[in-house]
Amino acid sequence: MSMGSQAQAASYGTPSLTLSASYLSGAVGASGDPVVNVTVAQSGADAGALTVTVTRSSKTSVATATDAAVTGTGATRQVAVAARGRGYTDLTVQVTGVDGQTATKTLHYAASAAVQRSADTRYLTGSSDASAAVDVGGGYAVVADDESNTLRLYDRSSSGAPVRTWDFSSRIGVSKEIDIEGAARVGDTIYWTGSLGNNKDGEYKSARNTVFTTKVTGSGASTTLTYGGSYAKLRDNLVAWDKANGNRYGFAAGTATGQIPKQIDGFNVEGLEFAPGSTTTAYLGFRAPLAPAVPGGKALLVPVTNIDKMVGSGASAVFGTPVELDLGGLSVRDIRKNAANQYLIVAGSWAADDNSDPYALYSWDGDPAHAPVKRLDLPTSDPGGWESVVDVPDLGVSGARAQLITDDGSADLYGDGVEAKDLTHPEWKKSRATWFTVTG
Repeated sequence: MSMGSQAQAASYGTPSLTLSASYLSGAVGASGDPVVNVTVAQSGADAGALTVTVTRSSKTSVATATDAAVTGTGATRQVAVAARGRGYTDLTVQVTGVDGQTATKTLHYAASAAVQRSADTRYLTGSSDASAAVDVGGGYAVVADDESNTLRLYDRSSSGAPVRTWDFSSRIGVSKEIDIEGAARVGDTIYWTGSLGNNKDGEYKSARNTVFTTKVTGSGASTTLTYGGSYAKLRDNLVAWDKANGNRYGFAAGTATGQIPKQIDGFNVEGLEFAPGSTTTAYLGFRAPLAPAVPGGKALLVPVTNIDKMVGSGASAVFGTPVELDLGGLSVRDIRKNAANQYLIVAGSWAADDNSDPYALYSWDGDPAHAPVKRLDLPTSDPGGWESVVDVPDLGVSGARAQLITDDGSADLYGDGVEAKDLTHPEWKKSRATWFTVTG
């Protein structure tokens, strides 16, 4: 090597690269999977002259090095992986400097199996137990998780991590999970409710007896939530009301110590939405009990007629006439309406382990005297259970579509026998959001 070449080589430092995330999740056949940003640099060199490649995969049945596409120019590039099989692999990402020096980082990649309607499916990463969702405009939604008290803001059109998160536990005064299961928006206020039931072991946990509000400022990616207020006696009010009405629904028995909530005669709220034309009366949609609590019973809605005063000033809940809906023996897993008072109801089993049980989507006009109309059966061969409908389109328009979200917490996403909620790395946790045509 000439003296000139040695001087030129010595003028560059070792190249560097940084990954925006060390863990990445994808799915076989998915559209719009998340990507990882790679930031590169080399002292004395134009970053655009550096080369980024994926050189190795530890398990080629999941994804080979050539399945990882590198795009972009300058100091920041993107790595997108097209999975070919379910499981885990480590991908080696390498930057090569202008003088041939290299540096590497490992990207830990996990791929879940192909699902039905993959072109209409996106994955919300960072948590796996999506349980309620509210549209905030601009193509974004705030999604709750029943395993934590964190609210997450997601872009509904793409897979990936939340763009913002909020946890109001300290403001509410709880240290345990609220088990958020239902949400409803009126004006700039979102009401969130816990399941109100016992935990899976039949134990009373006070945090689950929580309803709280958040105020929405802005919309889309600029959405901000601030804490409003909370109420911690709705379960007690429901039990007292049912006792005063002859224990019609068995709420006292359903909340007794040792009673499992996800039984046909249990006690578990999973839906919340306002009554037609009202800003103060909200329906509580019950996963359990059915009404009456026998096989083939009807799904139960109980209207809280003063939910604004209940949360705003601590007034005891006042209840209206309950509504019993024929959902084909299924119960309410979510309920949502639009400004025209057209409702969509996600119907599913009351059972605790129900991933393979039937799910269906019903429409309803909000009139207690009118029966809901079954729109479609929802897929059950894919992992997870259908838990949320984000918003309701105009059901009078042919080809209208609605986006539904699954709770994948108990699903074995990657074929290793580990439930999604127990995965070590949040980036590998995810729920599935799928668009369905509901009219025409």
